[in-house]
This record gives sequence, structure tokens and C-alpha cells, in this order.
Amino acid sequence: MSGLLRREVLIPLLVVLLGGGAYVVNPWSAKEPAPARLQARPASARAAQGSGPVADVRLDLLTASGGDAGTVSRNPFRFQQRAAPVVRRAAAPRPEFTAPPVPTGPPPPPPITLRFIGLIEAPARTGRVALLSDGRGGLMYGREGDTVDGRYRMLRVGLDSIEMAYLDGRGRQTIRLSGQ
Repeated sequence: MSGLLRREVLIPLLVVLLGGGAYVVNPWSAKEPAPARLQARPASARAAQGSGPVADVRLDLLTASGGDAGTVSRNPFRFQQRAAPVVRRAAAPRPEFTAPPVPTGPPPPPPITLRFIGLIEAPARTGRVALLSDGRGGLMYGREGDTVDGRYRMLRVGLDSIEMAYLDGRGRQTIRLSGQ
């Protein structure tokens, strides 16, 4: 057991020591001396060589503002189209509030509440006979031109709908076949 413990401790320790030694003694990181022609020369030697006049440094130009730097409208780090310039137009005047028009004349009649629930076969009579319900259990029937419930006139009887109006001709309404 002690041999196994020694291996578990000694192998990582050996790896750490070798890695540290390789870091300290790295032959690729050793700096070579710079060639003689690249080494720094004294200023007097450079001046004697005749490199030309040296221009004065103008520090006031370094602190000057850059002009229109505040008007940049695009992000140089994102790829996108340049934004269209914003054109400001004068706002249109708001329309004044006007009240909705008041309906003139008498109100329209209420809708007809009868339901068309079927047709009655009447071979002896001419024309179709419509069967109607008032929704409270009362049944009525009528042909074209008949008065129904004392208030309505049957204008047209079709296979899937009827057309009715009030006796005075107002409130014309088409009622579809509901089957109930």
C-alpha cells in the first residue's frame, strides 16, 4: 500500500518539478544580444552623422478638438447600412374634435325576431308555405303576400331563406333557415 501511495505522490511531484525546471531553463526564451548595428548610439554620434533638422513638436495641435466627432451615427463595430438622415417636418395641425352626426328622422324599426324553421308541403295550395317560430313556443305559417302575426308581411319565400318586412314596408329583413 505504501508503494502505491508513493507513486500517486511522486509522479505528480516529478511532473511539477520538470515543468518548473523547463520554464526556468527555456532555451527558446534566452535573449540574444542585439546586433551591433541595432544597438543604441549616443545622441552626439547621431547628430554627427547628419540626419537633418529636427522639427519642433507643436503640443497645441495634439489637444485640439476633432471637429464633427459628436455627429457620428453608426457603430463601426457592427455591419449594417448607414442610417438614413432624419428629416424633421413641421407637425400637421391636429384636427378639431367634432361630435358624431346626430341621426335625423324617426328611428329604424326593431329587427324581426321570428325564426324560419322549415317549409310545409301543400300540394293543393300554390306557392311555398314557410313555418316560423316566435321563440316562445308559438308556431306560425305564411305564403308570399300573407300577413304574419298581425305585424309582418311575407315578401318572398325561398328554399333556404325568407324575406319579411313590417306592414308599412319599413324594416325589410332576410331570415335564413335555422331548422329549429
